[in-house]
Amino acid sequence: MSAPGPLATPRLRLRQWSAADRAPFAALNADPEVMRHFPAPLTRAQSDAMADRIEALIHANGWGLWAADWLADGAPRFMGFVGLNAPTATLPFNPCVEIGWRLARPFWGRGLATEAARLALRAGFETLALPEIVSFTALGNQRSRAVMQRLGMRECPHEAFEHPSVPPSHPLRAHCLYRLPRAGWQG
Repeated sequence: MSAPGPLATPRLRLRQWSAADRAPFAALNADPEVMRHFPAPLTRAQSDAMADRIEALIHANGWGLWAADWLADGAPRFMGFVGLNAPTATLPFNPCVEIGWRLARPFWGRGLATEAARLALRAGFETLALPEIVSFTALGNQRSRAVMQRLGMRECPHEAFEHPSVPPSHPLRAHCLYRLPRAGWQG
């Protein structure tokens, strides 16, 4: 698979990670509201390790969960990540490629997750020729579910599952699954 070309709109861009992203990424991952639909906020060491893994996967594959920059105020500002990922957890619908995002709170409510995710979908369907892209989240994560719906993804209620990486009996273990086949994508 070839790497996608530049992924940008006038308001944002998706790119490979840099060392300068580690501190704002750690702040985002330590924010309890950002991490509300995950088992716990991340420590700085956990956040840095996650960024290292993401960066290595992009380097190896040419695609992944790209760092997202806000461009509209002049100097680029790190917003979080948006992109594609092949989950390593044992999920009932593997193998698959998922689309995911995590943005810092100052960037919520502006349509940026949807705008950036459309760039990632284009890369996945047009450049990588993926037959389908999925997304999943904790049942109560209405913000992410709304983004999935705006992207044209369809919930598959019969494929709801318990995420194996979330501890048993944890209130966030129950997850929903959304799918978007390439034939259903409106580029």
